[in-house]
Amino acid sequence: MQTKSQTKVCHIATVDIALRFLLLNQLLFLKNKGYDISAVCSPGPWVSEIERSGIRVKQISMTRRITPLRDFTALVRLIQYFREQKPDVVHTHTPKAGFLGTLAARLARIPIIIHTNHGFYFHENSSWLHKQIFMWMECIIASNAHLVFSVNKEDIVVAGEKHIAGPNKMKYFGGWVNIDKYNPNRFSKEFVISKKKELGIPDGVPVVGIVARLVREKGYFDLFEAMRTVVLKFPSALLVSVGFTEPEKKDGFQPEIASKYGIENNTLFLGKRTDVDEILPVMDVFTLPSWREGIGTSILEASAMELPVVVTNVRGCREAVDDGITGKLVPHKNGDMLGEALISMLEHPKEAKFMGKAGRLKMEKEFDERIVFERLDREYKRLIQTKLKK
Repeated sequence: MQTKSQTKVCHIATVDIALRFLLLNQLLFLKNKGYDISAVCSPGPWVSEIERSGIRVKQISMTRRITPLRDFTALVRLIQYFREQKPDVVHTHTPKAGFLGTLAARLARIPIIIHTNHGFYFHENSSWLHKQIFMWMECIIASNAHLVFSVNKEDIVVAGEKHIAGPNKMKYFGGWVNIDKYNPNRFSKEFVISKKKELGIPDGVPVVGIVARLVREKGYFDLFEAMRTVVLKFPSALLVSVGFTEPEKKDGFQPEIASKYGIENNTLFLGKRTDVDEILPVMDVFTLPSWREGIGTSILEASAMELPVVVTNVRGCREAVDDGITGKLVPHKNGDMLGEALISMLEHPKEAKFMGKAGRLKMEKEFDERIVFERLDREYKRLIQTKLKK
């Protein structure tokens, strides 16, 4: 039987930012376990940093939208690359990379094909056409893969109900967070004061924070509505956003839109940052009023930092939060209830602090990346033993 140290594993994501900020720790874990790890993604500014960490990257352009000609070109290039490199395992992430990657791997006769579902792109409020397109893509991905991981438990149920994948093929993986990096004990009061000064945040003002891309489905417009209510109660309150713009997305927006809500003086857009762990301590309460999530990685990071959280009661988000214990769940697309929950957190700092500490304990027990990544190694070993016997 082929030994683990000889096993070549190729992970595929559509864009470099997913490899850098979502998957890098996972890839380094597997490398440290003895696997020969490489990756594929579209060209981007983060590729060089990924390669400096020790992960080889093949750049193949893939769009996040449906573009038949470019998608076919990417498919052909992936097949050629797999035939040249002959990986033992191809592991895909996100719908487009999953669709193209699993299909290419099947056509190239790769022995083991795995996909991680980071959250279905369809939900109960999606249009009929949107649901049909993404359900079809997920069915194709699952039919090509030998194993599909899910970062949340509800999507496994949905996959069965929609006949996408059965329980024998789709397994729970979970979300993950580096609880050593996202640890409030790393940061002194003096550090927090200094960081606020660096960011231009006046000391003593209530800070509501969010870490999310600037797209409407992350619930930003609902949050802007909520902040109008928060500011009435706390006139100096500040909304701090960490996240990059996505002008190519239909629901993308620019920071200037805050002026339409009359909160331009109460918002601070920091853009994309690599120091999120240092920015979270300046927040009093964290929120993610998203319409759709896989697990909500930023929720896990905020909870690990002992921040109380207010998130929407949707798949993924509600799995990361124990309502009334580690934070509050509110209906999605409801700025009024979101505002009430944020105000309640700011008005009751002692209770909010207890929630934050409970959140840290939940992260240590359920979402510590060391626990979650071991599931990868176990499944890799199982599939290698059954699929790569000589």
